[in-house]
Amino acid sequence: MKGWILAFVQAGLLVFGAPFLAGWVKWVKCKLQSRQGPPPWQPYRDLLRLFNKEVVVAESASPIFRIAPYILFSITVLAGSVVPMVATGLPTSAIADVIVLVGFLALGRFFLALAGMDVGTAFGGMGSSREVTIASLAEPAMLMGVFTLAMTVHSTNLAGMIGYLLTHPFQLYPSFVFAAMGLMLVAVAETGRIPIDNPATHLELTMVHEAMILEYSGRHLALMEWGAMLKLMVYGVLLSNLFCPWGVAVDYAPWTLLIGLAAITGKLLVLGTALAVAESGLAKMRLFRVPQYLALAFILCLLGMLSHVILEVS
Repeated sequence: MKGWILAFVQAGLLVFGAPFLAGWVKWVKCKLQSRQGPPPWQPYRDLLRLFNKEVVVAESASPIFRIAPYILFSITVLAGSVVPMVATGLPTSAIADVIVLVGFLALGRFFLALAGMDVGTAFGGMGSSREVTIASLAEPAMLMGVFTLAMTVHSTNLAGMIGYLLTHPFQLYPSFVFAAMGLMLVAVAETGRIPIDNPATHLELTMVHEAMILEYSGRHLALMEWGAMLKLMVYGVLLSNLFCPWGVAVDYAPWTLLIGLAAITGKLLVLGTALAVAESGLAKMRLFRVPQYLALAFILCLLGMLSHVILEVS
């Protein structure tokens, strides 16, 4: 019973901490560009403002357009509950593995693409087409990176992976280095960050995620934006705890849980700062260059798997 309570608390931390992470990245970017910028808690104000606005729905919209924001938000929360954030022994982390996590994210993307095409606007269809194209290239690279980790720890369960790394002496596995680089590239593409997409742009020819939610307003738009922030949070927690698992609690002792919370907070702030620095020094690439970018991610993950196999055989 205590494990389920902690699982719900962890899910709540994930849901309500995601807007702060997105605001932190934006705030650091503004400081790097010598601008004052909004405070890190500005996304909370934006979400509250959107929830208080009236919902406007196009006449040609079907029920899919209306229910897609709720489905997308719920699936993203469910995907986040699978990822161990503060502790490893939670029931939600034990009943699903990383392949289920990829499936949850793919299901959310499916409804997002459907919502973009539902009204029939040119921008929505264009954004959905681009989103599905990027996903079809990113998912194989992500699965290859996950299988590279699974071959080392002999499990596809996220809690099992993190527990294995915590209980064994630290080793700099070459396969982990390649997998980490590949999964970082995949995370940038999956969350719609620069150089793949720019969440702050509204230029018609460069939009991907924003093009799919142009027709949304009010609480529907708030749920869509919150879902995108949650996805960034999920990938941040996944990368932080898979490759830097130190501090994650292995039991339910209060002091270990506090250490785990402090550790993941620090790791996410560092990761958000690194993302802001990278985005400040990069420009958005052309859409036709994205396959090459994701091919590099796949090759890095493949090199990780090959290096693991070669080192085991030798």
